[in-house]
Order: sequence, then C-alpha cells, then structure tokens
Amino acid sequence: MKSNFKAHPWHGISIGDLAPKQVTVFIEIVPTDTVKYEIDKTSGYLKIDRPHQYSNVLPALYGFIPQTYCGEQIARLATERSGKVITMGDGDPLDICVLTEREITHGDIILQAIPIGGFRLIDKGEADDKIIAILKGDAMYEQYTELGQLPESVVKRLRHYFLTYKNLPDEPPVMELANIYGQAEAWDVIRTSIADYKLM
Repeated sequence: MKSNFKAHPWHGISIGDLAPKQVTVFIEIVPTDTVKYEIDKTSGYLKIDRPHQYSNVLPALYGFIPQTYCGEQIARLATERSGKVITMGDGDPLDICVLTEREITHGDIILQAIPIGGFRLIDKGEADDKIIAILKGDAMYEQYTELGQLPESVVKRLRHYFLTYKNLPDEPPVMELANIYGQAEAWDVIRTSIADYKLM
C-alpha cells in the first residue's frame, strides 16, 4: 500500500547518493509566483505562507534540500565561520536557490542541482543559510563551479532579494548577511544540515 501514497518532500525523498556535490531539490517557488509557497511540515503539501507585498522578484528557483535540518550544528558552524554568536538554526530544511536559463512555470517538483556556494544569512538571530546551485545540465549555467565565477549582477540580485524580501516599511531590516562562501563551504553546510537532520 505504501507505493500508493505520495512521499513527504522533506522526509520521503532522498537527498541523492552524490550529496553534497549533487543534491536533490524540492522546488517550492518559481520567479513568476506572486505568493510565497512553503512546505507544510505535517502534511507535505505546499501551502501559501503569504502574498508578496512588494515588487521583489525571486531571481531563481527556490526550495529546500530533503533530509536536511538547520539546528544546533548549523548554528555552531555559522558561529565559527562568521564570528557572530548564533544560538540556533531556523528549524527548517536547508534552503537552496537553483539557477537555470529555462523557464520553470511551477513549483512542487524535484530536480538535481550542483551547489556552487551560498549566503550565510542571519534571521532574527537564527542561522538561515541559502545554498546557491546550478540546475544539472543547464546549458548556460553549467560552466560555473564557484559562486565567485557568476556575473556580479546575478550575485547582487540574489543578495538584494534575500536582504529585503522580509522588510516592512518603517521597520528595521530583518535579515543580515554574515558571509558569502564558495563551493567547498557549501558542501560543509550541506553535510552539517544532514547531521542535524539525523538528530531530529
């Protein structure tokens, strides 16, 4: 009977045998979405978290890496690498952005991606890393193996989005960027989030 049921995207889909060099990704949001979708942790279905209030456009596919978790070990790694005191992860699976030249019209899909770096963000004191990756086999982006190789405009667009997408008028900024890192450190973050997941 189990084969008749959809796997839970967080717990029931494998990260892949090649992780952290290549990972399975569950996509929640695409650039054309006007609302923020996220996984419902209990049911595994996508839910509407909130409508986008302002004109920020997500510059890449966005989702998470299955069977990962941002907990105490991710917080320790973020503290060590940033020099800031971070006491906890955000309690979610590890976020990931996937760059591709192709137009993907909807989320609720899985794909294979090659991590090339990441942003170490701090959200109200919690570690909230965003891994940056390339869609496996993408003709335009597959030449890039390090975040630092991307066109500066692409990195600036990603950074601006993540530093502003939670901001509200007349309130202080929510997100802080502690580090931008390359592929090797992205692998460390993924390995650490896998270890956190095993301790859930």
